[in-house]
Amino acid sequence: MLRLGVIIGLIALLGTALSGLAAYRVHDQELVLDRIALARAIDVHASLVQDRLTERELLARVASGLFRAPSVIKANMLEPLRSSIYAFKTDFVVASWIARLRPDELPVAQAELRQAGFPNPTIRNYDDTPLGPNVDRPLDVLMDLEPRNAETSRLPGMALDRQPIVGPMLARAMAEGKPVASDPTPLLRPNGPVGIVLAAPVVPQGATAPAGFVTFSYEIGPLLLTNDDLSLFSVALKDPRNASDELVANDQGAVTGRTRGPDDPAPSSTRTVAFGNHDWSLVYYAKSNSVRRAQQTAVIVGVIGLALTGIICGLFGYVAYNNLRLSREIQVRIGFERRLTAVIDELNHRVKNILAVIQSIVTRTLRHGSDIDVARELLIGRIHAMSNVVTLLSESQWQGVQLRGLFEARAIPHAERIAVSGPDITVSARAAQSLSLLFFELASHSDEGLSLVGKHPHITAKWEVTGEEPNTVFNFRWEECNTSEATRRPDSEFGLILLDRVAPEALGGTSKRLFTEASYVYELTAPMETVVDMTERDRTEQFSAPVRPPK
Repeated sequence: MLRLGVIIGLIALLGTALSGLAAYRVHDQELVLDRIALARAIDVHASLVQDRLTERELLARVASGLFRAPSVIKANMLEPLRSSIYAFKTDFVVASWIARLRPDELPVAQAELRQAGFPNPTIRNYDDTPLGPNVDRPLDVLMDLEPRNAETSRLPGMALDRQPIVGPMLARAMAEGKPVASDPTPLLRPNGPVGIVLAAPVVPQGATAPAGFVTFSYEIGPLLLTNDDLSLFSVALKDPRNASDELVANDQGAVTGRTRGPDDPAPSSTRTVAFGNHDWSLVYYAKSNSVRRAQQTAVIVGVIGLALTGIICGLFGYVAYNNLRLSREIQVRIGFERRLTAVIDELNHRVKNILAVIQSIVTRTLRHGSDIDVARELLIGRIHAMSNVVTLLSESQWQGVQLRGLFEARAIPHAERIAVSGPDITVSARAAQSLSLLFFELASHSDEGLSLVGKHPHITAKWEVTGEEPNTVFNFRWEECNTSEATRRPDSEFGLILLDRVAPEALGGTSKRLFTEASYVYELTAPMETVVDMTERDRTEQFSAPVRPPK
């Protein structure tokens, strides 16, 4: 069992180590895969945004190129462009024509706006305040726009060169001669949607300075921050007006600003896109914590590995334990069969001894010339005595017999007249067989005719143990009172052989018979070692003990 426990422990240790290694590898792989997937998704989004911006910048270039020799004081300058503008199907908020007018051209432009039907045709500042009386510089005046509706129709006539965001953009576009995008600004009204204005200068053929600008206004949300709800990231735009601010779009597309603090999570990645001769920084934030997700996946893998390890250990332990139990049962069966063989051999030996003794009894008892009635009585009694002692030995599993148990009435004649005394001694099987026949011979030849009257027995059987270990001696004395050699029934030939030779030799001792003046005495002396015979008892106990599997 110890070896099995060590093997199961090693399997459990190996399974735990493999589970930990698998969890570690899964953790790293999940992190790498999440980062690769996030990086690819960010690259795709940035590429799509750049394509979208390039299309809108191309629209501005095409629109500016469609002007041949524009008359800047007209209020319908976008009329030839309307079909071309809408052919691109862009999502601009408003497209406009901004004319660059000299001070002497302002009255004509104002009349043109009035004729076009705009509700406020006056040339004015961007905040609807009147111009000063002395205008000595060119003005960038909004002359036409698309679409025309109630909200946009109020805008024509505004001079935008001093507008804080659009003015610097127009100046830069005029200086560089190519499309320029403005900083984020509210569109149409002060609280309007946040967007970007892209201005393309229109330079007449043969001129060096722009005659005006074609502009397109776009909301930042659809233009830069459009993102799928199921994507792996959220996107924000760094505000070029303040490096610590970001512009983000909510679920409805409304753009708001936010200021990043030192405790806010760091962005996963940053991408730069070009639009209107300006670089825009898109900041990407992962929606899920890849580290935590990888840890959770690793924990799941580790738990599954440990569960599989437990199942494998349990199955291995179950199979190994059953095999071990089966092996032990086989060993027990083999040991039992060997024990059974030994017991059968021992039983055969004892049966042969008993049969030899019975054969001797029969032969000696039924000698030629003996009285048949007396011989029959002695033969039955002797065999009965042998049967009795065998019964007693069987009941004790051949561990021996109490010496007092040999003086039972069913085996000993006149047992009621025998006074038995002596310490409790358990004699061996061999000694019990000899003593049982000895006691029968002594009792069967006792004088029955001269027995004492009354309750007092006239036969005494006593024994004692003398000496010190290991040299103790067994002393037995049989005495028949009120009898003599003349009155006592003579011992048979078998009885004499048993009394004088067989019993003493079986016990390794000596015996003597004698008549006193009033009694018959038989004494037997033998070593206790032979009478008890512990070696025989230990051998018998070994045979009768249950078979146990080896450790």
